[in-house]
Amino acid sequence: MFLNRQFLSLLVVAAISPAIAQTIPANDAIDQKVNAIMAATHANGMAVAVVDHGKVGYVGAFGIRNAKGDPLTADTIMYGASLTKTVFAYTVMQLVDQGRLKLDTPIKDDLDKPLPEYGPDPVFPDKYGPYKDLADDPRWQKITPRMCLTHSTGFSNFWFIEPDQKLHIHFDPGTRYSYSGEGMILLQFAIEHGRTSQGLGLDVGDLTKADFQKLGMTRTSLTFLNGVEINVADGWNDKGQPQEHSQRKKVRTAGSMNTTITDFSKFAASLVRGDGLTAASRAEMTKPSLHLATAGLFPTFSPDLPIEKQRKDLAAGLGVVVFDGPQGHGFYKGGHDGQTANTMICIEASQRCVVILSNDVRSEASFADLVKFILGDTGVPYDWEYGDHAGKS
Repeated sequence: MFLNRQFLSLLVVAAISPAIAQTIPANDAIDQKVNAIMAATHANGMAVAVVDHGKVGYVGAFGIRNAKGDPLTADTIMYGASLTKTVFAYTVMQLVDQGRLKLDTPIKDDLDKPLPEYGPDPVFPDKYGPYKDLADDPRWQKITPRMCLTHSTGFSNFWFIEPDQKLHIHFDPGTRYSYSGEGMILLQFAIEHGRTSQGLGLDVGDLTKADFQKLGMTRTSLTFLNGVEINVADGWNDKGQPQEHSQRKKVRTAGSMNTTITDFSKFAASLVRGDGLTAASRAEMTKPSLHLATAGLFPTFSPDLPIEKQRKDLAAGLGVVVFDGPQGHGFYKGGHDGQTANTMICIEASQRCVVILSNDVRSEASFADLVKFILGDTGVPYDWEYGDHAGKS
């Protein structure tokens, strides 16, 4: 990855923020804090990394990775969940830089035939195919890559959780936010099945693998590595019951990534520095693209809050949520399922990030406290993020 000097110069200008960032606590102080949090939440395993001035300065792994009591280490493979979406957005912006994709050109222009004419669901071919469900709703023709990355397609989170297990558009695409992994999967479909004459027809798994290799992320993949792996984390649900690690065998940009805290800290550092993208594309990822007006991330299709109660700085970026806090502009992304709790929070001016991967969903209650302990008051909108995440990633 190359160091984007133009983007760094922009960050220098942006560094004049309302509050001076606090000193990052010493490593042993972070260790003590994480151990205290695990005791308080009864979490079995957590892994934490800190990026400061664009460099990984701390990586720690705590607790156990399975019911047998094997230790969780910095190289333990953990489920990335919806952090996958940020990795995918980064990959998409590389295609934008290469001129293969345009953020605001409808996806229909990248395909050889109308979307409803394509066959079964590319990930679940044994189930009812989703895109033919849109045959009587012409609004699919409006959907763009930007809408997919800002969760504004109008789709539910996934088609198979709809009451009739069919794909529907619930509002005019681009007009509001409603969290949707289905939108990410549509953009994946367009990249993989788009016109080769336009430079598409690409394998997203191969694209991300190339990035992982460049970054030295040797134990990260959008599928379970080779189908067989050692040092893998199982998980624990909110009742403290152990759950096996799901061995995802198909690339699914909504959330199939497996990674380690060592690996993902490298990605966070690269992203906050602006490596691998032009200054324009990197800025596009973390600029406010769509205001977030709901009370929280879930449930989907929630009504907007009254204007006076909306947080004015809260918006969807591309694959991330962006905000303005006491330390300036920041972005973050979470990742959740019944036994997984992950977060990445970054502050642009100081190029600081905290990454937390946990294989015990109970640890999530402590994330705001831990991030504040490490970074100070950032204004990260965890009150908007957290709610009922079971099965959402």
